[in-house]
Amino acid sequence: MKGLVIKNTGSWYTVLLSDGQLLNCKVKGNFRIKGIRSTNPVAVGDRVTVGEGGWITGIEDRRNYIIRKSINLSKQSHILAANVDQALLVITVSRPETSTTFIDRFLASAEAYRVPVILIFNKSDLLNDDERRYQQMMVTLYETIGYECHAVSAQTGDGVDVLRSRLEGKITLLSGNSGVGKSTLINRLVPSANLRTAEISSAHQAGTHTTTFSEMIPIDGAMDDAHLLTAGEHGGWLIDTPGIKGFGTFDMEREEITSYFREIFKFSSQCRFSNCTHTHEPGCAVLQAVEEHYIAQSRYQSYLSMLDDKDENKYREAF
Repeated sequence: MKGLVIKNTGSWYTVLLSDGQLLNCKVKGNFRIKGIRSTNPVAVGDRVTVGEGGWITGIEDRRNYIIRKSINLSKQSHILAANVDQALLVITVSRPETSTTFIDRFLASAEAYRVPVILIFNKSDLLNDDERRYQQMMVTLYETIGYECHAVSAQTGDGVDVLRSRLEGKITLLSGNSGVGKSTLINRLVPSANLRTAEISSAHQAGTHTTTFSEMIPIDGAMDDAHLLTAGEHGGWLIDTPGIKGFGTFDMEREEITSYFREIFKFSSQCRFSNCTHTHEPGCAVLQAVEEHYIAQSRYQSYLSMLDDKDENKYREAF
Protein backbone atom coordinates (compact mmCIF):
# COMPACT_ATOMS: atom_id res chain seq x y z
CA MET A 1 0.00 0.00 0.00
CA LYS A 2 1.18 3.54 -0.77
CA GLY A 3 1.53 6.22 1.87
CA LEU A 4 3.09 9.49 2.98
CA VAL A 5 5.53 9.63 5.92
CA ILE A 6 4.22 12.39 8.19
CA LYS A 7 6.22 11.73 11.36
CA ASN A 8 9.59 10.27 12.28
CA THR A 9 10.46 9.53 15.90
CA GLY A 10 13.78 7.87 15.18
CA SER A 11 12.81 4.21 15.04
CA TRP A 12 9.15 4.54 14.06
CA TYR A 13 7.55 6.26 11.09
CA THR A 14 3.92 7.37 11.06
CA VAL A 15 2.55 6.85 7.55
CA LEU A 16 -0.68 8.32 6.16
CA LEU A 17 -1.93 5.52 3.93
CA SER A 18 -3.81 6.05 0.69
CA ASP A 19 -7.04 4.93 2.40
CA GLY A 20 -6.68 7.68 5.03
CA GLN A 21 -5.51 5.43 7.85
CA LEU A 22 -2.49 6.24 9.99
CA LEU A 23 -0.03 3.40 10.56
CA ASN A 24 3.15 3.23 12.63
CA CYS A 25 5.80 1.59 10.47
CA LYS A 26 9.41 0.47 10.72
CA VAL A 27 12.30 0.05 8.33
CA LYS A 28 14.11 -3.28 8.07
CA GLY A 29 17.80 -3.16 8.93
CA ASN A 30 19.02 -4.22 5.49
CA PHE A 31 17.02 -1.35 3.97
CA ARG A 32 19.46 1.07 5.60
CA ILE A 33 22.51 -0.10 3.70
CA LYS A 34 21.27 -0.04 0.12
CA GLY A 35 23.49 2.83 -0.95
CA ILE A 36 21.77 5.40 1.27
CA ARG A 37 24.44 7.14 3.33
CA SER A 38 22.01 8.66 5.78
CA THR A 39 21.14 8.32 9.43
CA ASN A 40 17.50 8.34 8.32
CA PRO A 41 17.05 6.62 4.94
CA VAL A 42 13.32 7.36 5.22
CA ALA A 43 12.37 10.99 5.89
CA VAL A 44 9.25 12.99 6.60
CA GLY A 45 7.69 13.84 3.24
CA ASP A 46 8.71 10.58 1.59
CA ARG A 47 6.17 8.66 -0.46
CA VAL A 48 6.62 5.03 0.51
CA THR A 49 5.33 1.52 -0.06
CA VAL A 50 4.21 -0.34 3.05
CA GLY A 51 4.09 -4.12 3.19
CA GLU A 52 2.60 -6.62 5.61
CA GLY A 53 3.35 -6.06 9.25
CA GLY A 54 3.87 -2.33 8.77
CA TRP A 55 7.31 -2.65 7.16
CA ILE A 56 8.36 0.09 4.74
CA THR A 57 9.57 -1.76 1.65
CA GLY A 58 10.22 1.06 -0.83
CA ILE A 59 10.63 4.80 -1.34
CA GLU A 60 9.42 6.64 -4.43
CA ASP A 61 11.93 8.89 -6.18
CA ARG A 62 12.27 12.20 -4.36
CA ARG A 63 11.84 15.42 -6.34
CA ASN A 64 14.05 17.18 -3.79
CA TYR A 65 15.14 17.16 -0.17
CA ILE A 66 16.99 19.24 2.39
CA ILE A 67 20.06 17.51 3.76
CA ARG A 68 22.78 18.30 6.28
CA LYS A 69 25.83 16.49 7.58
CA SER A 70 25.07 14.26 10.54
CA ILE A 71 26.43 15.64 13.81
CA ASN A 72 27.31 12.18 15.10
CA LEU A 73 28.55 10.40 11.99
CA SER A 74 30.73 12.54 9.74
CA LYS A 75 30.47 10.13 6.81
CA GLN A 76 26.69 10.23 6.82
CA SER A 77 23.99 12.78 6.18
CA HIS A 78 20.71 13.61 7.85
CA ILE A 79 17.68 14.36 5.67
CA LEU A 80 15.52 17.04 7.27
CA ALA A 81 12.59 16.52 4.87
CA ALA A 82 11.79 15.32 1.35
CA ASN A 83 9.49 16.46 -1.46
CA VAL A 84 9.01 20.01 -0.19
CA ASP A 85 7.72 22.99 -2.16
CA GLN A 86 9.52 25.59 -0.09
CA ALA A 87 11.29 26.24 3.22
CA LEU A 88 10.78 28.90 5.87
CA LEU A 89 14.02 29.64 7.70
CA VAL A 90 13.22 31.31 11.01
CA ILE A 91 15.90 33.79 12.11
CA THR A 92 16.40 35.97 15.19
CA VAL A 93 18.96 38.77 15.40
CA SER A 94 19.04 38.38 19.20
CA ARG A 95 17.72 36.08 21.93
CA PRO A 96 19.37 34.02 20.42
CA GLU A 97 21.37 35.47 17.51
CA THR A 98 21.28 33.54 14.23
CA SER A 99 24.67 33.80 12.53
CA THR A 100 24.88 34.84 8.90
CA THR A 101 27.07 31.78 8.31
CA PHE A 102 24.22 29.51 9.39
CA ILE A 103 21.76 31.39 7.18
CA ASP A 104 24.06 31.24 4.17
CA ARG A 105 24.79 27.53 4.61
CA PHE A 106 21.09 26.76 4.75
CA LEU A 107 20.42 28.89 1.68
CA ALA A 108 23.25 27.25 -0.26
CA SER A 109 21.98 23.76 0.58
CA ALA A 110 18.48 24.76 -0.47
CA GLU A 111 19.85 26.17 -3.75
CA ALA A 112 21.64 22.87 -4.36
CA TYR A 113 18.36 20.95 -4.13
CA ARG A 114 16.23 23.65 -5.79
CA VAL A 115 14.12 24.41 -2.73
CA PRO A 116 12.86 28.04 -2.57
CA VAL A 117 13.48 29.70 0.81
CA ILE A 118 11.61 32.49 2.58
CA LEU A 119 13.50 34.15 5.45
CA ILE A 120 11.39 34.86 8.54
CA PHE A 121 12.90 37.37 10.99
CA ASN A 122 11.09 36.56 14.24
CA LYS A 123 10.86 38.35 17.61
CA SER A 124 10.79 41.76 15.96
CA ASP A 125 8.79 43.05 18.93
CA LEU A 126 11.74 42.49 21.28
CA LEU A 127 14.35 44.47 19.36
CA ASN A 128 15.93 47.68 20.56
CA ASP A 129 16.79 50.43 18.07
CA ASP A 130 20.26 49.11 17.24
CA GLU A 131 18.97 45.55 16.79
CA ARG A 132 16.12 46.81 14.61
CA ARG A 133 18.59 48.65 12.37
CA TYR A 134 20.75 45.53 12.13
CA GLN A 135 17.73 43.42 11.22
CA GLN A 136 16.76 45.87 8.49
CA MET A 137 20.31 45.70 7.11
CA MET A 138 20.02 41.91 6.94
CA VAL A 139 16.61 42.10 5.28
CA THR A 140 17.99 44.54 2.70
CA LEU A 141 21.00 42.30 2.05
CA TYR A 142 18.99 39.14 1.41
CA GLU A 143 16.22 40.88 -0.52
CA THR A 144 18.86 42.41 -2.79
CA ILE A 145 20.20 38.92 -3.47
CA GLY A 146 16.69 37.80 -4.33
CA TYR A 147 15.28 36.14 -1.21
CA GLU A 148 11.82 36.97 0.14
CA CYS A 149 12.02 38.25 3.73
CA HIS A 150 9.41 38.94 6.40
CA ALA A 151 9.80 40.54 9.83
CA VAL A 152 7.26 39.07 12.27
CA SER A 153 6.47 38.48 15.90
CA ALA A 154 5.09 35.01 16.49
CA GLN A 155 4.41 36.02 20.10
CA THR A 156 2.12 38.95 19.26
CA GLY A 157 1.02 37.74 15.82
CA ASP A 158 2.31 40.87 14.09
CA GLY A 159 3.17 40.14 10.44
CA VAL A 160 2.16 36.48 10.63
CA ASP A 161 -1.02 36.81 8.55
CA VAL A 162 0.91 37.50 5.35
CA LEU A 163 2.65 34.14 5.71
CA ARG A 164 -0.59 32.16 5.55
CA SER A 165 -1.09 32.93 1.89
CA ARG A 166 2.46 31.66 1.21
CA LEU A 167 1.58 28.28 2.70
CA GLU A 168 -1.65 27.50 0.87
CA GLY A 169 -1.52 24.26 -1.10
CA LYS A 170 2.18 23.73 -0.41
CA ILE A 171 4.43 21.46 1.62
CA THR A 172 6.60 23.81 3.66
CA LEU A 173 9.64 22.93 5.74
CA LEU A 174 10.13 25.08 8.84
CA SER A 175 13.68 25.23 10.15
CA GLY A 176 16.07 27.31 12.23
CA ASN A 177 18.22 27.34 15.33
CA SER A 178 16.78 26.22 18.65
CA GLY A 179 14.99 29.03 20.45
CA VAL A 180 14.06 31.19 17.45
CA GLY A 181 10.34 30.56 17.99
CA LYS A 182 9.43 27.93 15.40
CA SER A 183 6.88 26.23 17.65
CA THR A 184 5.30 29.55 18.61
CA LEU A 185 5.08 30.48 14.93
CA ILE A 186 3.43 27.17 14.05
CA ASN A 187 0.91 27.66 16.86
CA ARG A 188 0.05 31.04 15.31
CA LEU A 189 -0.27 29.61 11.81
CA VAL A 190 -2.02 26.38 12.87
CA PRO A 191 -3.66 26.91 16.29
CA SER A 192 -4.82 23.30 16.40
CA ALA A 193 -1.19 22.15 16.43
CA ASN A 194 -0.81 23.28 20.07
CA LEU A 195 2.96 22.68 20.12
CA ARG A 196 4.96 22.95 23.33
CA THR A 197 7.22 26.00 23.65
CA ALA A 198 10.03 26.86 26.05
CA GLU A 199 11.72 29.95 27.42
CA ILE A 200 15.16 31.09 26.24
CA SER A 201 18.00 30.37 28.66
CA SER A 202 18.94 33.72 30.20
CA ALA A 203 22.45 32.49 30.99
CA HIS A 204 23.39 31.59 27.44
CA GLN A 205 20.73 33.33 25.33
CA ALA A 206 20.25 30.01 23.61
CA GLY A 207 17.19 27.97 22.87
CA THR A 208 16.17 24.61 24.24
CA HIS A 209 14.82 21.83 22.06
CA THR A 210 11.04 21.60 22.30
CA THR A 211 10.65 19.64 19.06
CA THR A 212 12.50 16.32 19.24
CA PHE A 213 11.36 14.78 15.95
CA SER A 214 10.20 15.83 12.50
CA GLU A 215 6.48 15.95 11.82
CA MET A 216 4.12 17.10 9.07
CA ILE A 217 1.34 19.27 10.44
CA PRO A 218 -1.81 19.60 8.30
CA ILE A 219 -3.04 23.13 7.57
CA ASP A 220 -6.80 23.78 7.50
CA GLY A 221 -7.78 20.16 8.00
CA ALA A 222 -5.55 18.77 5.28
CA MET A 223 -5.99 15.26 6.67
CA ASP A 224 -9.76 15.32 6.30
CA ASP A 225 -9.46 13.95 2.78
CA ALA A 226 -8.77 10.22 2.90
CA HIS A 227 -7.09 10.36 -0.49
CA LEU A 228 -4.69 13.18 0.36
CA LEU A 229 -1.10 12.34 -0.51
CA THR A 230 -0.24 15.80 -1.81
CA ALA A 231 -1.10 19.19 -0.44
CA GLY A 232 -3.03 20.31 -3.53
CA GLU A 233 -5.98 22.50 -2.78
CA HIS A 234 -6.42 21.09 0.71
CA GLY A 235 -4.51 23.77 2.59
CA GLY A 236 -1.02 22.28 2.70
CA TRP A 237 1.42 20.94 5.23
CA LEU A 238 3.97 22.45 7.59
CA ILE A 239 6.97 20.26 8.41
CA ASP A 240 8.25 21.01 11.91
CA THR A 241 11.87 20.00 12.52
CA PRO A 242 14.05 19.96 15.64
CA GLY A 243 16.09 23.11 16.16
CA ILE A 244 19.57 22.75 14.70
CA LYS A 245 22.75 24.32 16.01
CA GLY A 246 24.94 23.91 12.95
CA PHE A 247 24.49 23.22 9.28
CA GLY A 248 27.39 21.20 7.93
CA THR A 249 27.18 20.77 4.18
CA PHE A 250 27.26 17.34 2.58
CA ASP A 251 28.25 15.94 -0.80
CA MET A 252 29.14 19.32 -2.30
CA GLU A 253 32.18 19.57 -4.51
CA ARG A 254 34.31 22.70 -4.09
CA GLU A 255 33.74 23.80 -7.67
CA GLU A 256 29.95 23.59 -7.23
CA ILE A 257 29.70 25.90 -4.23
CA THR A 258 30.01 29.08 -6.29
CA SER A 259 26.71 28.35 -8.06
CA TYR A 260 24.86 28.11 -4.72
CA PHE A 261 25.63 31.76 -3.87
CA ARG A 262 23.55 33.70 -6.37
CA GLU A 263 25.51 36.95 -6.38
CA ILE A 264 28.91 35.22 -6.38
CA PHE A 265 27.82 33.06 -9.30
CA LYS A 266 26.72 36.18 -11.17
CA PHE A 267 30.16 37.82 -10.91
CA SER A 268 32.09 34.58 -11.44
CA SER A 269 31.32 34.62 -15.17
CA GLN A 270 33.57 37.67 -15.45
CA CYS A 271 36.62 36.01 -13.86
CA ARG A 272 39.77 35.66 -15.97
CA PHE A 273 40.02 31.92 -15.32
CA SER A 274 37.12 29.52 -15.78
CA ASN A 275 38.27 27.41 -12.82
CA CYS A 276 38.69 30.39 -10.51
CA THR A 277 38.14 29.56 -6.82
CA HIS A 278 37.64 33.27 -5.97
CA THR A 279 40.23 33.10 -3.21
CA HIS A 280 43.50 34.45 -4.66
CA GLU A 281 43.52 34.34 -8.45
CA PRO A 282 44.46 37.41 -10.52
CA GLY A 283 41.59 38.85 -12.53
CA CYS A 284 38.97 37.47 -10.12
CA ALA A 285 35.76 39.44 -10.56
CA VAL A 286 34.33 38.06 -7.31
CA LEU A 287 37.23 39.38 -5.21
CA GLN A 288 36.85 42.74 -6.92
CA ALA A 289 33.09 42.74 -6.22
CA VAL A 290 33.75 41.99 -2.55
CA GLU A 291 36.28 44.83 -2.38
CA GLU A 292 33.79 47.19 -4.03
CA HIS A 293 30.96 46.00 -1.74
CA TYR A 294 28.81 44.52 -4.48
CA ILE A 295 29.12 41.23 -2.58
CA ALA A 296 28.68 41.41 1.20
CA GLN A 297 31.73 40.44 3.25
CA SER A 298 29.55 38.15 5.39
CA ARG A 299 28.39 36.22 2.33
CA TYR A 300 31.93 35.88 1.02
CA GLN A 301 33.13 34.59 4.40
CA SER A 302 30.31 32.02 4.36
CA TYR A 303 31.45 30.93 0.92
CA LEU A 304 35.03 30.52 2.18
CA SER A 305 33.85 28.51 5.19
CA MET A 306 32.07 26.08 2.89
CA LEU A 307 35.20 25.70 0.78
CA ASP A 308 36.94 24.66 3.99
CA ASP A 309 34.41 21.91 4.68
CA LYS A 310 36.81 19.30 3.35
CA ASP A 311 38.22 19.56 6.87
CA GLU A 312 36.14 16.84 8.57
CA ASN A 313 35.96 18.78 11.85
CA LYS A 314 34.54 21.94 10.32
CA TYR A 315 30.92 20.89 10.55
CA ARG A 316 31.13 20.31 14.29
CA GLU A 317 31.56 23.98 15.00
CA ALA A 318 28.57 26.14 15.93
CA PHE A 319 27.84 27.65 12.53
